Amino acid sequence: MHIGLVIYGSLDTMSGGYLYDRKLAAYLQEQGDTIEVISLPWRSYLSHLTDNLRFRLPHNFDLLIEDELNHPSLLAANAQPHSYPVLSLVHNLHSSEKRAAWQNTFVRAVERRYLRSVDGFIFNSLTTRNAVQALTGGDPKASAWDKPYVIATPGGDRLGTLTPEQVSKRTKVPGPLRLLFLANVTPLKGTHVLLEALRLVTSDFRLDVIGSLTVDPPYAREMQQKVIVQGLRSKIFFHGILDGEALAQKLRESQVLVIPSFYEGFGISYLEGMAFGLPAIGTTAGAIPQLISNGENGFLIEPGDSGRLAQYIQELASNREFLERLSLAAQHRFQSQPTWAESAETVRSFLWQILERRK
Repeated sequence: MHIGLVIYGSLDTMSGGYLYDRKLAAYLQEQGDTIEVISLPWRSYLSHLTDNLRFRLPHNFDLLIEDELNHPSLLAANAQPHSYPVLSLVHNLHSSEKRAAWQNTFVRAVERRYLRSVDGFIFNSLTTRNAVQALTGGDPKASAWDKPYVIATPGGDRLGTLTPEQVSKRTKVPGPLRLLFLANVTPLKGTHVLLEALRLVTSDFRLDVIGSLTVDPPYAREMQQKVIVQGLRSKIFFHGILDGEALAQKLRESQVLVIPSFYEGFGISYLEGMAFGLPAIGTTAGAIPQLISNGENGFLIEPGDSGRLAQYIQELASNREFLERLSLAAQHRFQSQPTWAESAETVRSFLWQILERRK
């Protein structure tokens, strides 16, 4: 297959969505397919709409995959006649994120028009599929839909794992409870909620914050200043982006993953933490409850509930037997998840089905 992939910026961008795109593209290439990345420049949402004045779909593909993040740039291009199927790879609807009501009304209208312009979908979760169907007028509870789609959840196996014995041993390591925040430092990921919760925790802890400090620089600076004001500089450490062995080492050393995100279309970081036996504390928003079972392999809080978050951190810090039980359950949850290769093969089989239907 000769496949086009439309993205913003670089495929090496550090986020869950781009990780999915990279893993999928690499797998397709390994199977002998040709992948051509079409990169549009990162700009503001309104500026992306101006791409419709000039961008048109190339003509030389068997099939085109568009990262749904690019939706404001592709309305006019998709409306033009094209000789191949156009599929949208949906990680997370932009209109599902928290913003002013009037802004989301506009975004929903643009996103709805885009979603109706494609020939099929690749979804990263059932939650994302339901969100798309609800926005476009489909029935989320229906077993069939008027456009073909596949649900291929991300894997969590790229960084490795630990044995159950290693997980149990780590929970008994004396000293502060080692917390890990693995996400870009943005309001959406709830960094401020976590810092407010830690202000209330009386047990000893250490927090490592791993994620970009440049996606929202003013907010990241505000969070770093907040740590200083709260007198927590000896307990909270900002590392910026880590990947590969450096990230794997932090996952091996940590004991609890905490990301109080306001919305996730899936939440790859939670799953990668679970691969290392890290019970996860997340929120009830989006697809997070599909990974976290409250009180079994982690905890769920309502978005923004720093008080409840502090209680859960306190409980895990003071009860290491409970921490061990949740840690082993978290790793068991990871083991039930498809690998990256299995998920990518699910997508590839779907792509072949789409092409067969066109014959």
